[in-house]
Amino acid sequence: MNGSKASVAMLVEEFVALRKAGAAGHHGRVDAVLFPTELFVDSVLSMLPQESGVTVGAQNASHEVSGAHTGEVSPVMLKDAGCRYVILGHSERRALYQETDSVVADKFKAAQAAGLVPVLCVGESQQERESGHTVAVVERQLSAVVARCGITALSKSVLAYEPVWAIGTGLTATPEQAQDIHASIRAWIERQDAVVAGGLQILYGGSVKSSNAHALFACDDIDGGLIGGASLDAKEFAAICSAAG
Repeated sequence: MNGSKASVAMLVEEFVALRKAGAAGHHGRVDAVLFPTELFVDSVLSMLPQESGVTVGAQNASHEVSGAHTGEVSPVMLKDAGCRYVILGHSERRALYQETDSVVADKFKAAQAAGLVPVLCVGESQQERESGHTVAVVERQLSAVVARCGITALSKSVLAYEPVWAIGTGLTATPEQAQDIHASIRAWIERQDAVVAGGLQILYGGSVKSSNAHALFACDDIDGGLIGGASLDAKEFAAICSAAG
C-alpha cells in the first residue's frame, strides 16, 4: 500500500525506459509483472507499451464473483480491468487479515475460474522455522489448494516462497537455505505429478535485492523473485530483472 498516482507513474515510466534500454540483453528474456494497488491498475496498464513484455496483476482478490460484499474486489473485475495475475495468500494477508489456508484455496479457485494466474504465496514464520516446522507449514498451505483444486491446477499458477522471518526483519536467508525449501516444494509436488513439478515456476520472496539476486537466481529451483521493497526503486528493480536474465 505504497505510492500515489504520480509516484507510481514515475516509477513505471522509469522502469519501462530501463527495460527498453536493456532489451537487447538480459531484460528481453525476463517476464516482468507489476502489481500496483488496484486503484492504479488502469493507469499502469495505459503506460505499458504493447511490446514492453511487462504485464500487470493485482495484490489480492475476493473469492466471491459478485454480490453484497462491500469493499471487496472480484477476480472477474480484475480480469476485466486488464490484470493477468493476482497475488494470493501473501504473508501479510494471512497474518494481518486472518486469511486461513481454506480462504486462500477458495480465492485460488475463483481466480483461476476468472482466467487469472494466481501467484500463490507460502512460507513460515520465524517461530515456525526455529521449531523445525518449515516444510510442514509449506506443505499444509499447498495441500489446502491441492485438495480444493487438484494438483494439475498448480500448472496454471506461479508459486512464491516467502520466509516471513526474512522480510523486513534484518534477517536474511542464504541462497542455500532458499534453494533447500524450493527443492522441497518441487519434490512434494513431483510426488503427485512430475509434469506439473517440472514446469512450475517457484519464485523467492525473501528480501530479494540487486546485491543478492544473482546468487539466488543461480539456484536450480529458484525461477525468479517476488520483489517487495526493492521494487519501489526502478533502478533496483531493473537490476534484479537483469540478474534474472
